[in-house]
Amino acid sequence: MYGDHMIYIIGDAKAPSNNPITKQYNGFFIGLVINKETHEIVDFDCSATIELTVRFLRSLFIKENMTDTTTIVNKIESRYFGSSQKGIIVAYKDALKKYKQIISDTASLH
Repeated sequence: MYGDHMIYIIGDAKAPSNNPITKQYNGFFIGLVINKETHEIVDFDCSATIELTVRFLRSLFIKENMTDTTTIVNKIESRYFGSSQKGIIVAYKDALKKYKQIISDTASLH
């Protein structure tokens, strides 16, 4: 399903204590499949409790450049108004930090 140039990264964050996500998962997680040659996000999932939330967030992330923090954060802040907004941004930035380390490590091998 995913080619050799695709990688999978998890980003996580704490969700607000009154959020159903916290009750069910003890935090908020996003999973991203990224084309490491183009940095394009090709698939997305998260630990949201409502499927509509997952689908909506997927529409914000898929086809975006993983390293384009400004665009991704702006899309979340201007279009997603659930209680997990900050958690989604923190989870994305956590995944981005891991992604940059992977890309850096891969580049140093060549």
